Amino acid sequence: MRILPAGDGALLLELPDLAQTLALYRALQATPVDGVRELVPAARTLLLHYRRERTTAQTLARAVRTVAATLEDQAQPAPPPDRRVQIAVHYDGEDLAELAEHLGLTARELVQRHCAQPWQAAFAGFAPGFVYLTGGDDCFARVPRRKTPRTRVPAGSVALAGGFSAVYPKASPGGWQLIGRTEAVMWDTARPEPALVQPGFEVCFVEAGRVGVALGGPSPRPSPQRGEGAPRATATGVSLPLPLGEGRGEGLPEEHKPNPKQTIARQALTAIEIVNTGLQTLMQDQGRHGLAGLGISASGALDLAAMRQANQLVGNPPDAPVLEHLLGGLQLRAHGRVTLALAGADMPLTLQALDGRRWPLANHAALALDDGDVLTVAAPRAGVRGYLAVRGGWQMAPELGSCARDTLAEIGPAALQPGQRLAVGRAIAAQRLSACAPAQAPRTELPRPGDEVVLNVLLGPRTDWFTPEAVALLQAQAWRVTPQSNRVGMRLMGAEPLTRSRHDELPSEGTAVGAIQVPASGQPVLFLADHPLTGGYPVIAVVASHHLGLAAQIPVGCSLRFRAIAPFEEIHE
Repeated sequence: MRILPAGDGALLLELPDLAQTLALYRALQATPVDGVRELVPAARTLLLHYRRERTTAQTLARAVRTVAATLEDQAQPAPPPDRRVQIAVHYDGEDLAELAEHLGLTARELVQRHCAQPWQAAFAGFAPGFVYLTGGDDCFARVPRRKTPRTRVPAGSVALAGGFSAVYPKASPGGWQLIGRTEAVMWDTARPEPALVQPGFEVCFVEAGRVGVALGGPSPRPSPQRGEGAPRATATGVSLPLPLGEGRGEGLPEEHKPNPKQTIARQALTAIEIVNTGLQTLMQDQGRHGLAGLGISASGALDLAAMRQANQLVGNPPDAPVLEHLLGGLQLRAHGRVTLALAGADMPLTLQALDGRRWPLANHAALALDDGDVLTVAAPRAGVRGYLAVRGGWQMAPELGSCARDTLAEIGPAALQPGQRLAVGRAIAAQRLSACAPAQAPRTELPRPGDEVVLNVLLGPRTDWFTPEAVALLQAQAWRVTPQSNRVGMRLMGAEPLTRSRHDELPSEGTAVGAIQVPASGQPVLFLADHPLTGGYPVIAVVASHHLGLAAQIPVGCSLRFRAIAPFEEIHE
């Protein structure tokens, strides 16, 4: 087992094969190691996120090797499946005929082999509901990825690549070979268990029209279809559907009929109306951790320090949800008296009172708005993302334990829309509120368009996949931030691409926030909070955690330079 650094808060454990990887994964779940925050299993690796305040890389490596040593002299049979799931497939995929010819089979023989034996759900990745299935016919080990990935693979596509099978849970880019399609919904947050297939499950594929074969195990509990009793996420919470006549209370017991006085009181609650959202305004918090087994990354605010500062200014707990706003244009109207604060990017603020008077306000300070006041956020003078907190909190329904909007996985409250009204002030218990903090000056290091920004990085975990000249070039060359950048990652462009010393295919493995992944083009991508949980391109370095907030504030058109503050070295206890 090799133990490789993956930034200053994660280790990548490289093992010989999938069986040993899953055996160690199960052992670490059964015997938790102090300080480990999350485990991300993949084809031949485990990514361990750890808490730096509780352990070190060397201490963690020593503990992991101790656990691994207990497995070396023992046979590790796979545990029985947690559950068996049957998936009906229409075998009419675009790549079916060509792939069958590549394998020396007829299309009918390929379908028969795909259905002949159960598959085991090994690990999740790429997107929620996308689970890598292993254990199929040996011939599927020879299935390559497509040389040119498709820009859009339809949801429900059944695919093969590198010995794995999977079902695409939603429409997305993809490079696997498509052999069929299913109507099964792989991911639905309206279900008690959103993922139809989870690691540890057994999956049986059957041809559509032959469903109903007894599998000898419990099936997932069916969930209501949307519109048939499923809860609906709304801007201010989760609304449960009512019988027909809900507006007047017909058909309801007397004690459940609407009370006109209560209805008036609800309408009078303090709220903030979204007049204009600007380019993008999302609800964010510290993210959802511990869901790697479902293929869900943490997401959360890109500039966590700015989020905490905004909450501190209004007296909220530091982890309270905030609005993350991009590049100005946000306009809010107060309904009732509210106290709010904007931190992060240096964005000019203007207040317009109900009588039409206007005056500028300072950001990075608590601001009191009266009923009818309109606050306008202008384009930033420095930085790109502002974080807006309101005293008492935004009343927003969490999804999977968090209010963070994951733009890649499409989990969490949707982007805000003009005309939306959010209840505020009562989401946080009064005893958890403190006094508002004094005004603070904007951060001086925030970049402006055209600036050159230096980010500290730690080399690894795949630095040895690149030539020494490429490792030197990573630091010597300026990299331009292109417009193809968002919360998933920043696409960078340099005069010279980074060249590899190895050209074989890297099995998918977990990636950390701040990872600098290098695709075949040699032009790197800097992963941000909404990045895929796993990736198939080598990561040459990872941005230091103390510079992640700065990375989130870099405008398009800036130049980046990377400064390595730690060499690439395998970790030994």
